[in-house]
Amino acid sequence: MALTGPDLRAFTRLEGIEGSECFHLDFFKLYRHRIRGKIFPVAGPFLGAPQAAMGLEKLIALGARRIWVLGWCGSLCPELRIGDLVVPVEGIPEEGTSQHYPAGEGGPRADPELTGLLTGALEGRGYHYKKGAVWSTDAPFRETPSKVKAYGEMGVLAVDMEMTALMSVALFRGVQLGGLLVVSDELFALKWHRGFHEPRFKGSLKLARGMLLELLERPSGLEKSFEVSL
Repeated sequence: MALTGPDLRAFTRLEGIEGSECFHLDFFKLYRHRIRGKIFPVAGPFLGAPQAAMGLEKLIALGARRIWVLGWCGSLCPELRIGDLVVPVEGIPEEGTSQHYPAGEGGPRADPELTGLLTGALEGRGYHYKKGAVWSTDAPFRETPSKVKAYGEMGVLAVDMEMTALMSVALFRGVQLGGLLVVSDELFALKWHRGFHEPRFKGSLKLARGMLLELLERPSGLEKSFEVSL
């Protein structure tokens, strides 16, 4: 799942695509690429928890059982700067979707197997990342200084709009889901520092997309993540 339009478009321009199909599924697109003999479906874009959750529900209904999510986030801690990588393992849901998908004790969380595969791959390539909790909200203009400060002091790494809902849906439906977020902006100084056009951010997005493709190509059975039947 490519949450943003730029990442979805980048996945359609990958080198080595041997064939591609595009399906318009009402409110998002699903591309099926063939790369080096393997099918690589990518879906998106998704803005906010409700749309992302509906998209995930539809992908699960089509047969997806292991799902990677690529998105952007705002940093809540000084150790995370523009272009840094975040691997979300759990979340604080302040969106309205998660409450409809009870996650049980522990709340929203990513699949530990996929998280381990991702962090192992990042470490194997020498990429710096931070792993931890994220805060998801439906109201980006209500990411107030008091909330940013409070969650930062709690050790929450970043804020986005979709991850806790996606984790909750995956847990509720019994599928595996892992995420990789790239820091696009900084909030920890209680002023908004945007980095959407900075070279380091764009370079990290390219790195993140390549990392997910690398995981697809490894002989770990992860190719089953992308078996979507239409």
